[in-house]
Amino acid sequence: MKKLINDVSTVVPDMLDGLVALNPHLSLLQGGTIVVRADAEAVAARGEVALISGGGSGHEPAHGGYVGSGMLSAAVAGEVFTSPSTDAVLDAIRAVTGPAGALLIVKNYTGDRFNFGLAAEIARAEGIPVEMMIVADDVALSASGDHAGRRGLAGTVLVHKIAGAAAARGLPLTEVARIAREAAASLGTMGVALTPCTVPAAGKPGFELADGEIEWGLGIHGEPGVARGALEPADAIVGKLLTKIVDDLALQAGERVALLVNNLGGTPSSELNVVAGAALRELDRRGIEVARAWAGTFLSALEMAGVSLTLLRVDDDRLNLLDAAAQTSAWPALSGRIAPVAVRAAPSAPQGASGATLARDATLRRAIEAVCECLLAAEPTLTELDQRVGDGDLGISLARGARAVQLELDSYASETTPGAVLRAISATVRRVVGGTSGPLYAVMLLRAAVALEQSGETTARQWAAAFSAGVDGLMELGGARPGDRTMVDALKPAAEALHDALAQAASTDAALQAAVAAATDGALRTASMHPRRGRSSYVGERALGHVDPGAQAVALWLAAIRDALAT
Repeated sequence: MKKLINDVSTVVPDMLDGLVALNPHLSLLQGGTIVVRADAEAVAARGEVALISGGGSGHEPAHGGYVGSGMLSAAVAGEVFTSPSTDAVLDAIRAVTGPAGALLIVKNYTGDRFNFGLAAEIARAEGIPVEMMIVADDVALSASGDHAGRRGLAGTVLVHKIAGAAAARGLPLTEVARIAREAAASLGTMGVALTPCTVPAAGKPGFELADGEIEWGLGIHGEPGVARGALEPADAIVGKLLTKIVDDLALQAGERVALLVNNLGGTPSSELNVVAGAALRELDRRGIEVARAWAGTFLSALEMAGVSLTLLRVDDDRLNLLDAAAQTSAWPALSGRIAPVAVRAAPSAPQGASGATLARDATLRRAIEAVCECLLAAEPTLTELDQRVGDGDLGISLARGARAVQLELDSYASETTPGAVLRAISATVRRVVGGTSGPLYAVMLLRAAVALEQSGETTARQWAAAFSAGVDGLMELGGARPGDRTMVDALKPAAEALHDALAQAASTDAALQAAVAAATDGALRTASMHPRRGRSSYVGERALGHVDPGAQAVALWLAAIRDALAT
């Protein structure tokens, strides 16, 4: 188990110490597991209902992240995935509740219901007005079945927001509780996990998933879900989650909802945005209006990779409560309003006179197609090599470029020389291939194109000269030299070997064979080179023994050209 903690027994107080230190509007009660508004006494004195929530830790930023103006008055934290004690909840009630009373917002777990419920009983016996409401938004479980009831999931956060806004308006306890209960009854949530999570005290994951497996309909405590299946594209996963939620809520076309795309802990923002886009498209297809939408980490399960989707049926009153101001560390600053994605057309480069398609130059087309097919086939090999010495994206990047060239191949004009084709390929590569490979290959192609256009000839020697010019351009832009352990260690020897062979009147086949042999030998030599440039320079000596993936790619596509042009 690898976690950034001091001691398993102090995870919760250490975590809350950091949270409160970074938020001047928060305070910790004695004991270190109850987060309260720093102005809680003043808020209670002016007659606002106190809102108290909480539960086991491990769901950050819930629940302490929602303590503040417009949301919770206090959050009670138990140990990781363990309900807080009755006395801790009672301490929170006593600390933040004034004459207007308190509403306890509790997720539907047995321990939470018992401890919050008993604390409410004791508080009421002391004369403190307290009501408790339960959130059970998990649609993966049937509403009536042989289980402890539907669990409270990420939709709880929307209840915090709505009830907090109602309390901030000065509404009485009975009204705040009614609004919160009606919101909870209009919620549906379902999640899917790509990985399990590890509770610090347990030291190992709560369940195991094979490669390519996902867990459907799980809770937020590291437990398995209701079903296990194969990994599918995001659109398909989102469609299944929303079908379950929409059917459970009996949502109809024309109704309005708020959408919450929740990170279960270990999902990158890029994937959350993919899921959010898919959800918005699916709901639009169903004719359901998304009036508000947010994506982020709202209620997690430690480091679990996965997402949950929540839909809340809304009307104007509920939207006004969602839109009300709130000052907490975790509620998003964005309003949640959405708009159609605005895509502006990129300025296009000046176009020359249209000419014949590339089909007129069958030899050049054959070489380009061979390179593309080679890079697509080599994607897994190059990716694996790059993972050992770099960031692992080389194979993916080159394959992306190859696919783009294949798609645009018929649009490249050959004009009077193939120079225009190389220019067009350079433009494709620089547009679709990022990182370092994109601009390096783009400049090599562009410099070679210029050389061919200036020569006005397309003999083998002119192609060799253009290749050398392209390699020189790449070296100028990238700054690498032979011996630096980069693609140059394959390119430069290959260019020299091609030139020398043709200068000695070798056949084109023989000259290409010499170039491929030089590139292959240069790539192999990189395994013993200390990296001074490129991706491997960041890992230092750990790169030794591994061929540079960029150099290996050069040897592969040169061999593909040789084979395609063999006579």
